Amino acid sequence: MKAPGYARRPDHKVIEKHLDQRVTVQIRGQVLADSRNVVRVDEDGSAPRYYFPRADVRMDLLSRTETTSHCPFKGTANYYGVRIEGSTLADVVWTYEEPYEEHLGLKDRVAFWEEKIPGVERATLPL
Repeated sequence: MKAPGYARRPDHKVIEKHLDQRVTVQIRGQVLADSRNVVRVDEDGSAPRYYFPRADVRMDLLSRTETTSHCPFKGTANYYGVRIEGSTLADVVWTYEEPYEEHLGLKDRVAFWEEKIPGVERATLPL
């Protein structure tokens, strides 16, 4: 299905770029993601986001929540909480399980809402 947002805002840019680097995400020293297959998304009005394949994410530390949101450019996002050091940070991770056709590169990838995660560290490392 074509993203309805582009019909209303054809000037809006959502640019996906596969990185040629290793990218990691840690919370308080606990590695949550480590991948050489990351998609960086630059979207007008938003901070860059890094989408990791699920296979490279500690999914055992995530718990699906009932929260969803809708992006008129990418589709419906489903959210997860992160269990770390005995507590859960709710709705700080999301995925597009059925993104619009313009953004199929995001399908089943996981992104972290870094601004909402205390102690988060993202590193981009040489291969």
